[in-house]
Amino acid sequence: MLTADQILALSPDDSSAKAARGLLAPAKWPTLGHDEVAIWGECQGSGSKPYQVIIDVSGPSFKCGCPSRKFPCKHGLALYLLLAQKQSAFTANTQPAWVNEWLSARQQRSEKQAEKKAVQAEAKPVDEAATAKREAKRLDRMLGGARDLERWLADLVRQGIADLPAKPVTYWREAAARLVDAQATGLAVWVRQLEAAVSSGEGWQERALLQMGRMQLLTDALQRLDSLPEPLRHDVRSSAGWTADKDEVLAGNDRVEDTWQVLGVSHDENDKLWERRVWLRGSTTRRDALLLDFSHGGRRYDQVFVAGTRLKAALCFFPSASPLRALLVDAPVEASVSAPGEPIVTWDCALDSVALALARQPWFQRLPVLLHHATPVLRGRQWLARDADGREAPLRVSDDDGWQLLALGGGHPLTLFGEWHGVLWRPLTAWQLNENTPCWTEVPTLA
Repeated sequence: MLTADQILALSPDDSSAKAARGLLAPAKWPTLGHDEVAIWGECQGSGSKPYQVIIDVSGPSFKCGCPSRKFPCKHGLALYLLLAQKQSAFTANTQPAWVNEWLSARQQRSEKQAEKKAVQAEAKPVDEAATAKREAKRLDRMLGGARDLERWLADLVRQGIADLPAKPVTYWREAAARLVDAQATGLAVWVRQLEAAVSSGEGWQERALLQMGRMQLLTDALQRLDSLPEPLRHDVRSSAGWTADKDEVLAGNDRVEDTWQVLGVSHDENDKLWERRVWLRGSTTRRDALLLDFSHGGRRYDQVFVAGTRLKAALCFFPSASPLRALLVDAPVEASVSAPGEPIVTWDCALDSVALALARQPWFQRLPVLLHHATPVLRGRQWLARDADGREAPLRVSDDDGWQLLALGGGHPLTLFGEWHGVLWRPLTAWQLNENTPCWTEVPTLA
């Protein structure tokens, strides 16, 4: 069963979490029940009829009769919180008809979608010649964009970078727009990240030059793509903006079945497009995996992931010189809730693993780092994570989150998981040792 903190981590925003806490009185719920498959309840709202709320625990997936467009809504969150905190209030263990109908409809839709995909895969003819022609045309446009970007970078170096912070926003937008027109959307992202590095404050020169160097390396690699090994060729195309075909990934050879620990979940929003990153680690294989999803207008995804849980699932990894991104083959089965085992203890070991991944694939935007013995400390205005040897690395956290992290450990070391961005470490999840029991307990995921 999920903890209250893990359930609240599913909230689409702080206001929904706050509203859910206000619905925890069992008196507001004339009907409450659960079994191994689902949780259900009726919550009295402003209307004459109560809202019917259902949670499919295999997801978890939520259904509510209220008019809210948020997912999950406050009623779904409150129902899950009630089960976690006041399980004795749930007296029914036989699904009512309205619960069974929804679960059956979900199962039927899932089966029909699987059948439809299978039929389409068998019936749809593939015109390999036309596909090759389209790919060659797309690649030619991307190469043109790469040559334009190379000249643009050369101009920056020739003119010097001292005045880059004074450049107007249009300067960067126009450069990125030209790359989008060349169907090199990945290269456009690199330009926008260079703009962010230039405006990142003290020490921006070093960060900007590092970004420019990686961009130059990418344009060089793209222009001699045919001479690269096949795995690295996929990395170059992907980094430049070529989207891999999901059916080809699922049909590939790098399929791994394991029980996967959900180490952390992060969200970023850009112009109403939400990006969700789910970081996993295999219990047996010890492989790291990244599930990447996008949603427009809000954080709505087919599958819900909660930090701290373990999931039995098969993943197919995208081809790469250092495979990390993966796709779920089928819906996972939740196995348990636990802390990660055998994490790295020192920053030297963590950075060795980062260096090895970058040596194989130099264009990673972020990499997973799990540190066992991490103590948050404050130096001036910068929060740092100190390892068992006393070495420190800068954290990418707000001041409030830094104090919260320090309070969670009570000044003692934590197990921290986060994303390494090349200069800063963004913590996502923390675990602390529960002194009353010989086990680890998950503490709230940080924003």
